[in-house]
Amino acid sequence: MLAIGLTGGIASGKSVIRRHLEERSVETLDADLVVHDLFAAKTVVTEALEARFGPGVVTPNGSIDRKALGAIVFKDEKARKDLEAIVHPAVSEAIEAFLKEAKKKGESLAVVDAALMYETGSYERYDLVIVTYCPSNLQKKRLMQRDHLSSEEADKRIAAQMPIAEKKLRADYVIDTSTAIAATLKRTDEVLEQLLAKIR
Repeated sequence: MLAIGLTGGIASGKSVIRRHLEERSVETLDADLVVHDLFAAKTVVTEALEARFGPGVVTPNGSIDRKALGAIVFKDEKARKDLEAIVHPAVSEAIEAFLKEAKKKGESLAVVDAALMYETGSYERYDLVIVTYCPSNLQKKRLMQRDHLSSEEADKRIAAQMPIAEKKLRADYVIDTSTAIAATLKRTDEVLEQLLAKIR
């Protein structure tokens, strides 16, 4: 089985690619959904985050308020590193479990969509890495629209990640998401064909 990493900058189109691969019957995992589950009420991660950042990051139903947490960690590097130290090990464990299960089921490919592969060094667990890419001005525009952020807030979130141009240089495959959606999906299918050719 080929373990494939799918990464790129924030708001660079990873989710669109992952969903398309899933529609093509590829086994996929969205690391952001893993985080969503970890941030639910009464999890070990939620309790650790409340202990570190205070009750202000917890919603009335007991889950983590991602917007409130983001407002803290994207203006304080120490806080962001503390967040990562709490969350990343749990996400990594979930990814390992997913890859093991996919292999056990006899899958040819398993794709993990995660934003911080290069930043955390976790890209090394994958056989190949796909990077989704769009120019920084478009990335910022998409991020502001998607998450209802100010220009300054968007800049801070983008600056917290490795520059997308550097990720692009490290990739085994690059999918440009700046064009029409049909062109992006066509390129995704081309990459999928190349991956499947490696295991035939």
